[in-house]
Amino acid sequence: MSKAAERFVELTEIMAKLRDPETGCPWDIEQDFASIVPYTIEEAYEVADAVERGDMGDLRDELGDLALQVVFHSQMASEAGTFDIADVLSSINAKMIRRHPHVFGDASVRSAAEQTVAWEELKARERAGKTSDESSSALDGVANALPALTRAEKLQKRAARTGFDWTNPEDIFDKLNEEMDEVREAIVEQDADHIAEEIGDLLFVCANLSRRLGVDPEIALRAANRKFERRFKAMEKKASQNGDDFTTLTPEKQETLWASIKSDEK
Repeated sequence: MSKAAERFVELTEIMAKLRDPETGCPWDIEQDFASIVPYTIEEAYEVADAVERGDMGDLRDELGDLALQVVFHSQMASEAGTFDIADVLSSINAKMIRRHPHVFGDASVRSAAEQTVAWEELKARERAGKTSDESSSALDGVANALPALTRAEKLQKRAARTGFDWTNPEDIFDKLNEEMDEVREAIVEQDADHIAEEIGDLLFVCANLSRRLGVDPEIALRAANRKFERRFKAMEKKASQNGDDFTTLTPEKQETLWASIKSDEK
């Protein structure tokens, strides 16, 4: 057995002991699939954060935390008699072989882009094979739990494969202007529900523009968040260095500080 296999088996054994109803950990024992899901999602985001920061030590640790989540869910399923970790691994092994016929079979692809198209076609056939429901949709299978921007992009990609798509970014700019006008109209009406609806439509079109320009909207927004955080903290620091309390500055002085911080970054 390889070192990696030994360590993986050790992890499954640790998880089994933690869930032992007599000698295990009370917290681990009382968990169920629903209660663990938030941790699973959190660990996936912490992996993404470590990658964005380029911190390989953190990435190693966070991948371990994410692997624990897989083992945790699998252990609970095993206790319920539905499947175990071996079934999970068999499923992903079979899927990877099935979806890479150019590696494990006779098919051939000439580029990563061509492989992406082939991958999506294989996924579509798999989804079609899972249901005989005549009402099945090209949008089926896009997880509801995804972050909203990511789910918007995936829904749009699925729709685009049916031909329902804008091919010209300028058309999307026109739609953005239309949605902004509708937000303004909703504000004039002072209808909170309508405002929320129109803001949602505006964000959906922004996600579509990102997709059309080859930008992941979730990653782009995360980068914008980091930039805002960096600049805001710099404003607070600069105000303090000037002997001011940032919270007491007038909006005009705060805006001047913001412009100064942006200029410093150039």
